[in-house]
Amino acid sequence: MTKNPLSIQKIHETLSHVLLTQDGGINAEQLSYLTVILLGQIYQWRNTFPLNDILRHIRNEFTTQDSRLKQYLFGCEFNNPVGLAAGLDKNGVGAGMWDCFGFGFAEIGTVTWYTQLGNYRPRLFRLSEEKAALNRMGFNNNGAQYVKQSLEKQYLKKKNMTLGINIGKSKVTVLDQAHYDYASSLQLLAPLVNYGVINISSPNTPNLRDLQNISQLRSLLRNLRKLPVNIPLLVKIAPDLTNESISDIGRLAYDEGLGGIIAINTSVNRLGLDNRLLLETGQKLTQEAGGLSGKPLKKRALEVLTYLRKSTNPVLPLIGVGGIDSPQAAWERIAAGASLIQLYTGWIYNGPALVPQIIEGLQSQLECNGFSKISEAVGSNIPWTAIHSQPFSKESQHQ
Repeated sequence: MTKNPLSIQKIHETLSHVLLTQDGGINAEQLSYLTVILLGQIYQWRNTFPLNDILRHIRNEFTTQDSRLKQYLFGCEFNNPVGLAAGLDKNGVGAGMWDCFGFGFAEIGTVTWYTQLGNYRPRLFRLSEEKAALNRMGFNNNGAQYVKQSLEKQYLKKKNMTLGINIGKSKVTVLDQAHYDYASSLQLLAPLVNYGVINISSPNTPNLRDLQNISQLRSLLRNLRKLPVNIPLLVKIAPDLTNESISDIGRLAYDEGLGGIIAINTSVNRLGLDNRLLLETGQKLTQEAGGLSGKPLKKRALEVLTYLRKSTNPVLPLIGVGGIDSPQAAWERIAAGASLIQLYTGWIYNGPALVPQIIEGLQSQLECNGFSKISEAVGSNIPWTAIHSQPFSKESQHQ
């Protein structure tokens, strides 16, 4: 890292010893909420001292430019393949800040048409030893109208940043009316973002995953494709699907002209943690509702991505997410066929330095494998090459 007295990563490392190395402590949901609110305030007052100076330090610490990492996918430009996954910035209040942390793109939401309080608390649980989380949030957000106002206030169209919106079904909307609910949010928010994601795979909204049934999904997509919106649409799938369902969705996505597929969402499978107790409830994970994210999801996320790449038309872009917590994990996802990757739980546990660490790792893999740009590595199936290097520093990056 750079020797910066205001190092955000060093602040994270200091606080994480207290906040993230044990299951208890400050409530995980409240901590995430306050972090995003703080980032939103920094961006709102970005032109005033000392926040303008803090913002400059953040950019210097975490951002870099490398034309080899740039890609054009489904009509959007990505400065690098590392993005922020949906779930952290639910209402888009921090949307203007994410590129300052080195992200090549960010996805806000999940947003629903109606304001939702979400499921009963506690609903987000830290599994510190496993570097994982269990959540049953239930699409809590302030609704599409609020998100529209939030994005408009930030004047994001003036920024060179690709922004996606993750859209879910409101809990009060019955399943056979889902397309009206998705359509309302999509039409309202499409002018403010670069791409839209149809979230049909959260385990925390009753019956939502039924929309992954191929006939229901086809009907939903065809209704949404009729809308007068000019942004590409992607779909986000669950890790708990059968191989047959995965390949069916892949073919449907291509046939219906979608921009791509995001693989994967959180898992209802406990992935070897069946007997793990939640501190807050004293119950085993198998007795708790919710989706598992983080490091335990890594193996299954790679399996789904690999199968999807093999069974889907190769021109359809894939975005890999789930358990990416290192440069090696990021490279493995790209080599398996992901054009882009997304971070969330791994970013929380490892801190904001994870993004530049991944960028540096990708650069080193391009160089040692003779690739001139990242798109050449996508689906190459080339394993990670261990390279002895010094800890991340901005001076070591290719400018």
